[in-house]
Amino acid sequence: MFSILKSTALLVVTLGYALAETHTVHFTNLCKFGTPTLIQGPNVLSTGGDYTRQGPLLGAIAYLQTGGCGFNGEGCTLVELSLNNGFSSADISLIPPHAFSVTSGFGYYNGCDGAGADCKEPGCPQAFENPNETGKQVGCPAANVNIAVTFCD
Repeated sequence: MFSILKSTALLVVTLGYALAETHTVHFTNLCKFGTPTLIQGPNVLSTGGDYTRQGPLLGAIAYLQTGGCGFNGEGCTLVELSLNNGFSSADISLIPPHAFSVTSGFGYYNGCDGAGADCKEPGCPQAFENPNETGKQVGCPAANVNIAVTFCD
């Protein structure tokens, strides 16, 4: 009986910690055109407003929809991100079919403040141009970290 109660208490504490995880993606669009877009798989999560997830946000992409971008940001500058307690990661991708479209950047806040990357021109050194450039990912080990994505800064 004690073992069942102990296991149940551990499960409740573990679930409580997982449910307490939260992450926000914030957009700033200084371009005066286009729509900031956040996608995860087939789902549009945001078209410009802050998006807050209770729990991890894995494998999401952000870009400025200028009318020339495909659904998954094809033809445009892409910010790839995964926010997860323990280790978050983000990067800028110009790997084809993605291509430079507008100045794009990101920075973590509420943890790892100051860590991020900017891409202000085609061929920017901070962006992936082929899948083997894993050193261009910017990581953050902070719990409940948030990320700000900016266009035309």
